[in-house]
Amino acid sequence: MFQAVAKTLSVASTSSVSRGMLIRHYCKKTPTKLRVSEAISVAELGANVKVQGWVRSVRPQKANLFLNVNDGSSFRSLQVVATSELNDPLLTFGSAVEVTGILKKSPHQNQTVELEAEEIHVIGECNPVDFPFKIKERHGLEYIRQFPHLRCRTNVFSSLLRIRSEATSGIHSYFKENDFVQIHTPVITSNDCEGAGELFQVEPSVKEKEEDQNFFSVPAFLNVSGQLHLEVMSGAFSKVYTFGPTFRAENSQSRRHLAEFYMVEAEVSFTESLEDLTKVMEDMFRSATEHVLAHCAEDVDLFHKHVTPGHRDTVDAMLKGRFPTITYSEAIDILNRSSEKFAFPTDWGCDLQTEHEKYLVKHCGNIPVFVTDYPFDLKPFYARDNQDHPRHTAAAVDLLVPGVGELCGGSLREERLDLLRARLEGMGLEDTYSWYLDLRSFGSVPHGGFGLGFERYLQCILGVDNIKDVIPFPRFSHSCLL
Repeated sequence: MFQAVAKTLSVASTSSVSRGMLIRHYCKKTPTKLRVSEAISVAELGANVKVQGWVRSVRPQKANLFLNVNDGSSFRSLQVVATSELNDPLLTFGSAVEVTGILKKSPHQNQTVELEAEEIHVIGECNPVDFPFKIKERHGLEYIRQFPHLRCRTNVFSSLLRIRSEATSGIHSYFKENDFVQIHTPVITSNDCEGAGELFQVEPSVKEKEEDQNFFSVPAFLNVSGQLHLEVMSGAFSKVYTFGPTFRAENSQSRRHLAEFYMVEAEVSFTESLEDLTKVMEDMFRSATEHVLAHCAEDVDLFHKHVTPGHRDTVDAMLKGRFPTITYSEAIDILNRSSEKFAFPTDWGCDLQTEHEKYLVKHCGNIPVFVTDYPFDLKPFYARDNQDHPRHTAAAVDLLVPGVGELCGGSLREERLDLLRARLEGMGLEDTYSWYLDLRSFGSVPHGGFGLGFERYLQCILGVDNIKDVIPFPRFSHSCLL
């Protein structure tokens, strides 16, 4: 029964076609091809249209057949009404169809239009027995994660992908409206921006005869950040940003980590103030979130009502007021005064762990909070030295958000050549980063920047607990499906 052939179902049989009917057929207006979103929202009633998509539900009755068809363009499906003569065993949940008919006003309150079908073409069959998703079952995120090649067919993951697309658009729009220049930073690099050594090395699959010869003449890696390349560009453009994949060879299968993820990074020239950076972070967060809520309201509601009930209140609270700012020293005092029993130490000089970050967010009212002026030794070589004593700090800032912890990390960059050279010499990296020192020798200006983890941002606004559920194809240690 389930063979890969297209089948046409029509009310009129070929044997009953008369000459007069043929004349009317040739005079008939060619149907207008519409996406489901267009058919639901902008199409004219009475229009002869063609819609292509996948069957989300099938309800055969004695006299009529009801289908819900969706093509991914909309959260809502288009209801198709047909006579029972058009019913066929090939019309199943998950099958791909092409439907031609007339758009009519729907008598039901929950939908404005429906498509009165004249013809239904089954383009791709779907065996409901073998298909891992069942029509009357609500599958959890953990279950559908087992099927990375099929989970986009589910309501919840198709909503996630539309939200992800609109969030991407919202971020680009923010930077465009604020005169940032987009830079395509390289995926392959010879630098370790974070200095943590969690790098994927890039080598040809077929090596040259001389085993010691590198393809690029130097060791090359997948990038862990586009920051250093943005800093190059910030010597000619006062506002730059990049948005693309980054890679960390972190041997972790936790809910928080991926080996491949997307980063939004920005650099601003002619600034000596962390407030300039925090303003960009906060404004971008607000702008992108408002864009998503405006353009994907039904998709977001699916998460806030059925996946993470009550999370909409958290999102609304995040957008109400300005984000507070505390220093690292104040954060340590808050943690030490609390009655909470932490697994990790909270001494001054210790890095903040996720449990600390989430507590600080709750302490500040369960809204995003900036933490500034971290211990100098905790930050990379490029973070600007505050030259304060006895507690030596760097001009660095993190944005902590509900449910996630750290969302953004940034700093003013050390523009003073003598201080930067001394630090690189102390780390034995002066030769490796000689080009970085050059940037400070030719028209250098005070500048700073930050990076935002895009998947963590989606977790924050949707309330999703596992980062693997907000990216199309998650890569992590011991898992690279597809």
